[in-house]
Amino acid sequence: MGKSTQPILKRCKALGINPRVMGYDKDPKRNQKETRKKKTEYGTQLNEKQKVRFIYGVLEKQFRNYYALATKKQGVTGEVLLQILESRLDNVIFRLGFAKTRNQARQMVNHGHVCVNGAKVDIPSFLVKVNDVITIKENSRSKGIKVICAKAGDRATPAWLEVDRDNFSGKVTALPTKADIDYEVKENLIVEFYSR
Repeated sequence: MGKSTQPILKRCKALGINPRVMGYDKDPKRNQKETRKKKTEYGTQLNEKQKVRFIYGVLEKQFRNYYALATKKQGVTGEVLLQILESRLDNVIFRLGFAKTRNQARQMVNHGHVCVNGAKVDIPSFLVKVNDVITIKENSRSKGIKVICAKAGDRATPAWLEVDRDNFSGKVTALPTKADIDYEVKENLIVEFYSR
């Protein structure tokens, strides 16, 4: 499996992402003299695609498959693509506040700490549906996970999710919309990139 070894903050700066979107508390250091060449239309589209891919930690092949799936569904392709990405199990764990970052949420899912509707799911790309109940397994609720939940719990839970922190569970009450996304994204540029 491919993995980016570039430092997170460096990548955030290159893509113009605030590290807080990724779950990190640090603010990027601003360079006073920063001159960049004007990007071409292709460069702008590519940058937007890379930004969204990086935020969700998705490789190119999988991202392209999500785009193909979004084109087949009803609705605006760009918004459907964001809806699919937000519905990933690792992202839902992050949004519920059970992990500080999406990478940490992915690791929790990979290690079998998460159940969906009572059944263990260890696939981070699993897509949740409306009325799915996500829980942290009883024997996985160690002191470490409780501390993580306490720290990550400061983040606001999106309207499409209900969370019960005392019982380490959450429920998907609706499908996510673009308004629920907490970072700036121009999804039409991603659609234009793949439509070339």
